[in-house]
Amino acid sequence: MAWGRKKGGARKEPLFGLPAALADLRLSPSDRIPGGSDDKPAKSKPKSSDSDAERPRPARSSGNKRRKSRGLGIGRLFYWTAVLGLWAGIAVIGVVVWVGAHLPPIQSLEIPKRPPTIQIVGLDGSVLAQRGEMAGANIALKDLPPYLPKAFIAIEDRRFYSHFGVDPLGIARAAVTNVLHRGVSQGGSTLTQQLAKNLFLTQERTMMRKLQEAELALWLERKHSKNEILELYLNRVYFGSGAYGVEAAAQRYFGKSAKNVTVAEAAMLAGLVKSPSRLAPNRNPEGAEQRARVVLAAMADAGFITEAQAKSSIGQASIAVKPAGAGTVNYVADWIGEVLDDLVGQIDQDIVVQTTIDPKLQNAAEAAIIDELAAKSVKFNVSQGALVAMTPGGAVRAMVGGRNYSESQYNRAVTAKRQPGSAFKPFVYLTAVESGLTPDTIRTDAPLDIKGWKPENYTHEYFGSVTLTQALAMSLNTVAVRLGLEVGAKNVVRTAHRLGISSKLEPNVSIALGTSEVSVIELVGAYAPFANGGLGVSPHVITRIKTSSGKLLYDRPTDPPSQVIEPRYDAMMNSMMRETLISGTARKAEIPGWTAAGKTGTSQDYRDAWFIGYTAHLVTGVWLGNDDNTPTKKATGGGLPVEVWTRFMKAAHQGVPVASVPNSQGNWGPANLVQISSQITPPSAPPVQLQPQLREPPPPAPMPPSGGYYRQPPPVRASAPPNPNARPEAAAGLDGWLVDRVFSRSR
Repeated sequence: MAWGRKKGGARKEPLFGLPAALADLRLSPSDRIPGGSDDKPAKSKPKSSDSDAERPRPARSSGNKRRKSRGLGIGRLFYWTAVLGLWAGIAVIGVVVWVGAHLPPIQSLEIPKRPPTIQIVGLDGSVLAQRGEMAGANIALKDLPPYLPKAFIAIEDRRFYSHFGVDPLGIARAAVTNVLHRGVSQGGSTLTQQLAKNLFLTQERTMMRKLQEAELALWLERKHSKNEILELYLNRVYFGSGAYGVEAAAQRYFGKSAKNVTVAEAAMLAGLVKSPSRLAPNRNPEGAEQRARVVLAAMADAGFITEAQAKSSIGQASIAVKPAGAGTVNYVADWIGEVLDDLVGQIDQDIVVQTTIDPKLQNAAEAAIIDELAAKSVKFNVSQGALVAMTPGGAVRAMVGGRNYSESQYNRAVTAKRQPGSAFKPFVYLTAVESGLTPDTIRTDAPLDIKGWKPENYTHEYFGSVTLTQALAMSLNTVAVRLGLEVGAKNVVRTAHRLGISSKLEPNVSIALGTSEVSVIELVGAYAPFANGGLGVSPHVITRIKTSSGKLLYDRPTDPPSQVIEPRYDAMMNSMMRETLISGTARKAEIPGWTAAGKTGTSQDYRDAWFIGYTAHLVTGVWLGNDDNTPTKKATGGGLPVEVWTRFMKAAHQGVPVASVPNSQGNWGPANLVQISSQITPPSAPPVQLQPQLREPPPPAPMPPSGGYYRQPPPVRASAPPNPNARPEAAAGLDGWLVDRVFSRSR
């Protein structure tokens, strides 16, 4: 309804319906659009004084409208804030639900058991290596010095005891700092979040992982007390160099328990958490010390220690343990890890593995391989080496699987298989003496043609009729092949397997020259019966396995005696292989005061160089070559391997009472060699064909490599006037050369 006015100010009449609605929609003069249909000039000005009084009204109406508009804007702001807040809350709830859907059910989450620690100790009880993610025992919070956990709180989570698992203030502070530094210089994760990550999540840096971390932190805070969370954190956090937990880290870096660390050492441990690999004090002592100073300042700022304590602790942390992780003893640790399952089954608790490794011998073996290769690897184009030393009973005292464990964890002493070359010949000669031959037996060294295969000696020279002793000492190929054919390749294979070779051996004519591949450890183990009187051995490194509480899980039983070589044949082999070190291919190998024997070996094209030698104390084998099987620059068994062997064996025999190899003083000593010396024919003997006594026809047309390192005997000496002081047996020529060697040895 609206009121109408008649012209001349007459009484208004009420209007109803559409006219009233139109009247209400009529714009006031101040609201009219210029140029519009309502914008018409008035015909006359108002005359009454009432008109003058009403002129200011439009201004008052505009002010009211501004106040109304301002109020409307504030209302709209609150409205949209509420709407956006509601949607934000919905979004947060959605994210929480989505993240939770990708986690294991909360009710099923439990603190995972710490993976077991495998502690490997040597013969003297010292710790050689540790395996397993967690290298240290759990330690209670109450047993730690109070400043140790406070160091972590000071540098990692100052508000640990006041937040609920996630620290919004810490996140905001870190965000501001990172913006100011235009990079990530601080993190906002609490100790609880870090524990959640260590227990349940990976180390990937994604938004998903951070959200999961926050949700799990809330669950941990609800499930456990603050002290329980802190204790779990200190026992699970990683400190670098394979050390998990404060106890393992304190032992690794300071050689002491975490219960006994100083303020300075506690600060250094707390500082490692930021970047354990980069700040590990055994790798970066300067960086670790600089970070420790930051932690000490934070501890003083938090009131955990005084300023005087902080200043006096600077530079006081003493690193007592040498860098770990690259030593060759890790090859031993890896080998132990491979056989543990066969001995004790699945490991679900901390164990201590007692081994036969002698740390002093291990260090000597490592130095011999690394130093000799460093000096001569370029000259001979040799990149790798391996060494195994064991007692005549099979207990491994040292093992080197390569020159640098940190660069290559491939164990060339256990896993790699290479051609042994002439180092395999003792099994041929043993088969021969077991079939009735003796070290005195004469065989012919001459060119040989077996269906197109023509094995040759290293010097391409032949010496006619020679004894088995001389043939083995000089590593004559044709004699070894003749013996192999005479006794049968299958019998040679049986002999090698009986003594301890476990690899598959091809029973062909070339087996006499070591063309079937074997590992270093099995070849050394197969030589052990020569050094112990003919008893078979099982190479082993583990003697006992216990739990950390002392419960016995495994105790190696004593090997039952197994005579694999009769004593008389063992005496023959020792006599012949002793000559290898005296006048044969391994003349550089010597251990003052000790009786030693052995055999060299070189495979085709100088790809592998070997020397296996033994005393009554140790049996040691050395292999040198290249992983890709490329030829060396004429590296032979009698060269670099003998030098490595001699260096190690001299160190290993220091202070050890001298003992003789069993059966080495039998019927095959120097006097017997003198008696047969006149039967040796000088090098001018003509070539001969295969002897008729061959027992087995050769296999069809093999084309094997000709292996072995062979030394040419000295030239035949010219006649000389009789020497009244000379022994009557010492004849000229090759015979005299051999007899002189024998008598010089007997002296």
